[in-house]
Amino acid sequence: MRLRLIPRDERFYDMFIEDAANVLGGARLLEAMLRSYDVLERRAGEIRDAEHRGDEISHHIGHRLEATFVTPFDREEIHALISGLDDVLDLIEEAADTFVLYRIDAPTGVAIQQASIIVQQCEQLHEALVHLREYKGLEKYWIEVHRLENEGDRIARQAIADLFDGGTDAVAIIRWKDVYGLLESTIDKCEDVANIIERITIKHA
Repeated sequence: MRLRLIPRDERFYDMFIEDAANVLGGARLLEAMLRSYDVLERRAGEIRDAEHRGDEISHHIGHRLEATFVTPFDREEIHALISGLDDVLDLIEEAADTFVLYRIDAPTGVAIQQASIIVQQCEQLHEALVHLREYKGLEKYWIEVHRLENEGDRIARQAIADLFDGGTDAVAIIRWKDVYGLLESTIDKCEDVANIIERITIKHA
């Protein structure tokens, strides 16, 4: 009986991998945007396209979920996983748009560091989902996501402290506090997704 159901399960796992790969693609686009800092509108548009693609993947998973009697794990866990991945990409898109809307002349080294951390976290999440169906050996992925979150938290706290210490004008303080906060929220949301993967793994191992 179980062997007959495996192909059905496999399709879900493949869609989770596709979803995570799309999020990773969005994260890499954000980092590339900040490192090159040219044609911002076009680069932000590419991230928006990735976000729309993420919505399509989520809807596809949702429709399959409604039509499937036996799922690889609890429906609530599947919803939490795809919602978490959606949230990461939404925040990436919002961060990219904020650089355009605030007409920021150039990104700081801190913002680029934060974007790099997001990419590294998304790489770990993608790898975790590639191996999720085995439900073992995944600890290293969520441990690294947590470590990166701690690093991101430290960087963001220091950067915001430096804003207030450095004699920066009030408008710039508001802009950069928003930008750093958005990037930090994205890093935190990646950790939330890692926590969901950890819960699923422990429950089903």
